[in-house]
Amino acid sequence: MEFLRVTEDEGVSIITINRPPANAMSQALIGEIEEAMNSIEANNSTRVVVIHGEGRFFSAGADIKEFLQVPSIEDHAAKAQALFERLENSNKPVIASIHGAALGGGLELAMSCHIRYVSTTAKLGLPELSLGIIPGFGGTQRLPRYVGVAKAAEMMFTSDAISGSEAVAAGLATAAYPEEELLAETLKIAKKIALKSPLALKATIDLLAYSKAKNFYDGIDAEAQAFGEIFKSADAKEGIEAFIEKRQPIFKGK
Repeated sequence: MEFLRVTEDEGVSIITINRPPANAMSQALIGEIEEAMNSIEANNSTRVVVIHGEGRFFSAGADIKEFLQVPSIEDHAAKAQALFERLENSNKPVIASIHGAALGGGLELAMSCHIRYVSTTAKLGLPELSLGIIPGFGGTQRLPRYVGVAKAAEMMFTSDAISGSEAVAAGLATAAYPEEELLAETLKIAKKIALKSPLALKATIDLLAYSKAKNFYDGIDAEAQAFGEIFKSADAKEGIEAFIEKRQPIFKGK
């Protein structure tokens, strides 16, 4: 695989995202994560999955430039949504180990994991509205589940990221560690989980799914549709061009 490295350590499969400079969530990367999960879920020696990023970031967002080239933005969103739903319903616990930044699609990936551990200085957010678009990989539905509707609204409306420590306080992450200790602490907990019965772990994952609101999947479908509609607006064109040109966008509500 071009953008992923998969290793195993005492029953823990470690998926390392390595797509410099920002580990952006491209179509190819999404496809490789799906490929890795196919292999991992069929591997009885793997009991737990840890996802983390190589370099400066966990994942600093979706590949915005690629958005302009995909044949169908709705299909692109739906594919990412399907992968993230698969992670949340995997037959093995999936843990995100987040340092640097988990923004946009990167945070949406992390939110589909069962547990999130962060560095104290990590930045987590959904900044899509600053580009004139909206979260399209499940963010509008998962973020309120963890931080509440008002905090989710604030984070999305302002596009402001919160720190790893703030994410723990808000319920978005479970624990925060100094960056140099993060992966080791994550693996320590993952290996503890790996000692549990895989049958009991899978049953617990299945039961946790009942905590989702009944209209969660309706919201996911509506998000993909709205993402496609907003993406076609003049404001989205302006926001993406401004992002690429590194300037402040001027939105006109069109």
